[in-house]
Amino acid sequence: MKRVGIVGCGAIARQRHANEYRLRPDVEIAGFYDLSPQRADEMARKFGGRAYQTMEEMFADADLDAVSICAANAYHADCTIKALNAGKHVLCEKPMATTLEDCEAMLAAAKKNGKRLFIGQNQRLAPAHVQAKGILERGELGRVISFQSTFGHKGPEMWSVDKSADTWFFKKDLAAFGSMADLGIHKIDLMCYLIGDKVTSVYSKLATLEKKFLDGRPIEVDDNSVEILTFSKGTMGTVTTSWTHYGEECNATTLYCEKGILRLYSNPKYTLEITYADGRYVPCELDAMQTNDDVQQASSGVIDVFIEGIQTGAATVLDAENIIDSMRVVFACLESAAAGQEWDIPEAVSLG
Repeated sequence: MKRVGIVGCGAIARQRHANEYRLRPDVEIAGFYDLSPQRADEMARKFGGRAYQTMEEMFADADLDAVSICAANAYHADCTIKALNAGKHVLCEKPMATTLEDCEAMLAAAKKNGKRLFIGQNQRLAPAHVQAKGILERGELGRVISFQSTFGHKGPEMWSVDKSADTWFFKKDLAAFGSMADLGIHKIDLMCYLIGDKVTSVYSKLATLEKKFLDGRPIEVDDNSVEILTFSKGTMGTVTTSWTHYGEECNATTLYCEKGILRLYSNPKYTLEITYADGRYVPCELDAMQTNDDVQQASSGVIDVFIEGIQTGAATVLDAENIIDSMRVVFACLESAAAGQEWDIPEAVSLG
């Protein structure tokens, strides 16, 4: 039996982490910590365990095996490093941290303490993406020539725990990033994972087109973005993100390959579609992509990978070592947007 604690009691902790831990008979939720004691109390009443008065009290619990970090982006590195130094395994929500130096410090802390660090890049586990990875690795469609991938929804204020335009997601000091890193990290990481090659340059454009605080001021981070990624073997494509998709959520990817086209989560019924160069069409009905509008969400698989990775010691696709290069691309996108020009990433390595 693994005993776990959850730091941060916002929407992601409520809808994903706590719910998914509760589904496992080999996990006990020891308790919660949040800057708002009331939220921690509410979570403990709903999911079991207790409300810790401080984060340090939680990490000092000798019977605690692992911790989920679900706090605001600005706190990811500090919380993670303290938990690792206290001898806990850690699952940290994305984006991993707000600077590359912090990402590297998190990895160093895991290595120093002999503990596992996982990052919640759940799109690597989506069934259509898993199937696509196998298809591409087997060479069934040849090399990926180009791609387009989009993640857009109504905005975090529509689903965050307080349902308010005063959400921390809109504040530079707490979020550090806007839609590009909140949503774009999913698609940037997915492209690196599926293509299995290194990104060598990016061109990024960030914009705040519509979102405002309650007092009418524009939010402090981007609500839309467009990124052009170029890989070392010549593959090129776009990642677009938006917090202003006020209709249905879009979470679609298309890969244009030498031997055909692979579409993922473009069709609500057939979440993986292959159109071969000779015209053959193969639709696959696998699953539905989780959305933030879902009241009862199916398991993302992240908690299963985390717990089973701890239990077996086996490497997983969510190990932080497999994610940090995607964060390098995110930081390069920020540099590109600030400079208004293409930005090279000489230090990027293969994520295959």
